[in-house]
Amino acid sequence: MSASDTDDQRILLIDGHAMAFRAFFALPADGFSDGRGQATNAVYGFTRMLINVVASERPTHVAVAFDLPGGTFRDRIYDQYKGGRDETPPAFHGQIDLIMQVLDALGVRWLTYEDYEADDIIATLATRAEAAGDEALIVSSDRDAIQLVGAKVTLLQPIKGVTEMRRMTPAAVEEKYGIPPERYPDLAALVGEAADNLPGVPGVGPKTAAKWLTQYGDLPGLIAHAGEIKGKAGQSLRDHLEDVERNRLMNAAYTTLDLPEDPAHYSLGGGDRARVLEVFDDLAFGDTIRRDLPATLLGEDPQESGGPAPEEAEVLAVDGPDALRELLGEEGGLLALDVVEDVRGGPLMGLATPSARGAIALSSLDSETSTALGAALEEAAEIRVADAPAVRSWLAENGYRLGAQVRDLSLESFVLRPGARSYDAEALASDLGGASFEPKPRKPAASTLQKESAEVRAEHIARAGGRLAATAAALHPAAEELTARTGEAPWARRILDELEQPLQRVLETMHERGIAIDEQALAALREEFEGFVAQAKREAGAIVGEEVNLASPKQLQVVLFETLALPTTRKISSGHSTDAESLTDLQESLDPESSGHQFLSWLLRFREMSKLTGYLVGLDKVVDAGSRVHTTFQQTAAATGRLASTEPNLQNIPVRTAEGQRIRDAFVAGEGFETLLTADYSQIEMRIMAHLSEDAGLIEAFNSGEDLHNFVASRVFGVSPDAVDPAMRSKTKAVSYGLAYGLSAFGLSRQLRISRAEATALRDGYFERFGGVRDYLHHTVETARTTGYTETILGRRRYLPDLTSDNRQRRENAERVALNSPIQGSAADIIKLAMLRVESRMRAAELSSRMLLQVHDELVVEVAAGELDQVREIVEEGMGSAYQLSVPLDVGVGIGRTWREAAH
Repeated sequence: MSASDTDDQRILLIDGHAMAFRAFFALPADGFSDGRGQATNAVYGFTRMLINVVASERPTHVAVAFDLPGGTFRDRIYDQYKGGRDETPPAFHGQIDLIMQVLDALGVRWLTYEDYEADDIIATLATRAEAAGDEALIVSSDRDAIQLVGAKVTLLQPIKGVTEMRRMTPAAVEEKYGIPPERYPDLAALVGEAADNLPGVPGVGPKTAAKWLTQYGDLPGLIAHAGEIKGKAGQSLRDHLEDVERNRLMNAAYTTLDLPEDPAHYSLGGGDRARVLEVFDDLAFGDTIRRDLPATLLGEDPQESGGPAPEEAEVLAVDGPDALRELLGEEGGLLALDVVEDVRGGPLMGLATPSARGAIALSSLDSETSTALGAALEEAAEIRVADAPAVRSWLAENGYRLGAQVRDLSLESFVLRPGARSYDAEALASDLGGASFEPKPRKPAASTLQKESAEVRAEHIARAGGRLAATAAALHPAAEELTARTGEAPWARRILDELEQPLQRVLETMHERGIAIDEQALAALREEFEGFVAQAKREAGAIVGEEVNLASPKQLQVVLFETLALPTTRKISSGHSTDAESLTDLQESLDPESSGHQFLSWLLRFREMSKLTGYLVGLDKVVDAGSRVHTTFQQTAAATGRLASTEPNLQNIPVRTAEGQRIRDAFVAGEGFETLLTADYSQIEMRIMAHLSEDAGLIEAFNSGEDLHNFVASRVFGVSPDAVDPAMRSKTKAVSYGLAYGLSAFGLSRQLRISRAEATALRDGYFERFGGVRDYLHHTVETARTTGYTETILGRRRYLPDLTSDNRQRRENAERVALNSPIQGSAADIIKLAMLRVESRMRAAELSSRMLLQVHDELVVEVAAGELDQVREIVEEGMGSAYQLSVPLDVGVGIGRTWREAAH
């Protein structure tokens, strides 16, 4: 029985820094990020630990203690205290502040105390709880906390990451150390503590120390009889009595700090679900952690809430026309739906009106019910969904059509809050509709499905249907919330009405068209690339005299740093990094004739060709019966507004290498069409920069028709345009685009492989010649800091609360986003406007030619016989006049049988 089952109080006390560090090293920093360059692995691990402990231990009160920077009174006693610790990993910086933000949202009290450590805060609160007859649970990896263990105080000591805990009770302490908890500081004083840089008595371990303390009672008793102890150990003790006494002074827990005494100060239940979800969105946390939030943290009690949980509310099983009529009622055809292809039940649908919800297994419907459902979907006054294109496609595969009045809540939510963690139906239902869900069950193995009874199978299907119905029902309040928000944001309504919603149907049409593939060319290229992969494996193995799995980081670490004895790369949790950047830097430091350099050459070649081969294999899997592939364009994937391409991703074909470019040879004009036409904007980010900054020099460069980067280089380096060499042009080009993408001097130095001082001088020289750019960038950040958001040329907003954050790393990340969002976002707006113009004019001209792809700033069009001149004119004019900048929008056009041939 836990404290929450009685009237007793149980306070959970967490050592914030200690547990944050454990979480940091338990989870890979490169696997957890907020998407803006801030690592969040410590935040995620700490939050998960807190959720787990609150759920399992059910405390009534919680407090988290943190150390303050700058040291404590212990550092004045011993200036080497905690000396020798490794430097804090760069990825850890900023994460304590983020943990504090999470705790604030959860309503969990956190404390610091000037000149004292987190240990002393915990000791004070634990001692106070014990004196009041209450329980205390301490979560800490610091062994000094062992001294606090007692009849009412238990230590939860992490033994694996932050998920596995050892319960240290008085009996457990005595069993492990041979002494009661109150004697542990005496033992630690003798043995020392390496983590705190407190040296113990040489040659004296825990067993010897415990034996002495048992014999003499405590440390003062031992010291009083130090002269009686024989042998080397006794002499060592006498030689180091001063260290022992200092250690005991250092490890004593202070229990009388002046901390708030009112228990309500530490009570659970002050969390704000909306605020928590907002913080989790900002940290890019996934679904599971938010669904695992204990109700007690948020002051919620599902058992006493006055109504069933969303997934448990009454769900009508629609198995016939009468049930469907009962579900639909007489509410004017206002529907919401969510769909899934279930491993047990096949195509399932959750369908809801504002007052009723139902679950439908489509495969079990008779023809009458199926016909009635189809009519309801086509004739509804409004249907609310998440990701309309995906729902429309799914329904079409199952023989149903959506009517014209579809409202895509994902698109609305994206425009209002770009960069949210997800826009799927359940995310909208929980974030905007007030629903909560259990974590999604794992997909069962085939063997599990085979063994299931019919009853168990039916239960799973019913549960899946209920979840869909709950989601659909919550989309109604989510829709009302979005209506209210867009009503207060005319800019968002305009972006939706004039840009995103019209574009959505164009993108769906482009998906349906697909692009033709030359399957023979694809197969030949795949065979050739697989040969390159095999060659790289053979050659690399020959260098080290054994076969090596080049795809295994663990094996590579052995080969690189042991077999070849190469200089180690940066340290990571699993050893030393073998990522591309680290290996490229390592290769550049080696003699080109050395075996290490040659091995790395083949390794990098293997990776490059494996990636290309994998891309070809992926294409091969999605070619349809008509030899076409149909990419899906996603409007909600990038916070800047840029489109993304998935299944397959046709925007990331590597084109910087000769082999990568050859992949585009497999994309061809399809049967019945004459050629492909590609058109793209030339230097659109820099043209937008010129327009927004109103810099006279940049505007002159574009209006004069000179080569931009040559023009800029001549100004930056102070030479005539014909004296600009390739290196000068390359460097100024990197600066120009780096500024547009918020690149720092450090980032520029890494990209150009020059010193940071040279990169800074290069950037400063650029600003000296193009002061309008410098002033614009500064003004953009400061304006966003005041208003809280940036804007594109069409008024699309991106809110950046971190611009005023006390966390330096998050603030600097937000500043970089503030620099690049208006430029990248404006480029995205312009190409979208161009797509609408091109599609509209081609349809108005009743051409057979058609737009197939958008790849960032490029459009790909399939041209029918006899329509090339007309198509070229429409594309050039449509793209060139998409938006009126202060400099011309230059459009380049290429024509060819394959996508590669059409490059220009």
